[in-house]
Amino acid sequence: MKRERFKPPEPDDPLCCCGDIDQQREYCCCDCEELDDEVLPLRLEISVLPPMVLIPGLLRVAAINCVLGVVVLTVLPGLVLWYYYVTHRRKRRTLFFLSLALFSLAYMYYLFLTEIVPRGDVSNLQLVTATTGMMLTLIFLVRTKQGPGFVKSQSLAQGVNSISTTNQRTTNITGASAPCNGISQSNGEKEGKKKLCPVCRLVRPPRAGHCRICGACVLRMDHHCVWINSCVGQANHRQFILTLLLFLLTSFYGISLVLKSICPRQSLFTAILYCPGVYNQYSTALCFTCVWYSVIITGGLLHLFILQIINVSYNVTEREAQIALRNKTARRRFCGLVVETGSWLTHLPCLHRLYC
Repeated sequence: MKRERFKPPEPDDPLCCCGDIDQQREYCCCDCEELDDEVLPLRLEISVLPPMVLIPGLLRVAAINCVLGVVVLTVLPGLVLWYYYVTHRRKRRTLFFLSLALFSLAYMYYLFLTEIVPRGDVSNLQLVTATTGMMLTLIFLVRTKQGPGFVKSQSLAQGVNSISTTNQRTTNITGASAPCNGISQSNGEKEGKKKLCPVCRLVRPPRAGHCRICGACVLRMDHHCVWINSCVGQANHRQFILTLLLFLLTSFYGISLVLKSICPRQSLFTAILYCPGVYNQYSTALCFTCVWYSVIITGGLLHLFILQIINVSYNVTEREAQIALRNKTARRRFCGLVVETGSWLTHLPCLHRLYC
């Protein structure tokens, strides 16, 4: 029997990784799907390695003298922010930031055990408290990584029924559309059309959003956090805030213990800026450099925590705030910390009529 002539793949079939369709070869040397399954995890694992090399090396270089410390602690956050904007603009998934956060926490704890505890200035109760805080932070981080709550395919039929029900209710209350800030039947139909995600082909519930990095729709999506390599949504928003809170408390407590050990004669507020004789010994200089590194990380996460608390108090997600700013329907206040959209206040009675 003659061999069948090579058939070009259908549009839904994966392209051959080494065969040229135009030349119509008879054989394909490998399976592209299996190759992607092997190469993609390899790429993700490679992004885990740089923080394990950069953090100890750069911090030890920064501990040589004060000038190198200022240079390294200025350049390092700049490089991290630059890499963040590159990956965020290209919508790439990476484990670099998660590895950076976990390895930084582990390295700070390692130095705390090897450099600060042997000095005898830390009691057993303080050691247990710092260890418990770190363990609770990791536990809630794991719970946050369990998932943000993705929109499932089973909700498609329910979503279609909710759209038709919404349009019917909007038709019934057309006469009451004036007090509801101009929401009419045509606007209700537009809202119904907007609920269908063009990528996932699923009907999105209210306040759900599509994440282009995760490639799925998330219930009450807040944002995609690169530090946990996952979205923050309805299912893990509370755990995410608790993770930030536990990390901040543990970090502040650890910084205070280290400063009291290497700068016992200075107060906490003055020791972080001026600690005489700290560079006389390399071990104390390394601890002081790690304190400043922890202060930089803690300051960034404190800003994120404050934004989350403000958004929760205003009943708005980060995604909704950014969309409102993009559409110029919101305004910033207090140096950009507060984003007032006003939509949840002005449309609350009308939304209650439409969806309840």
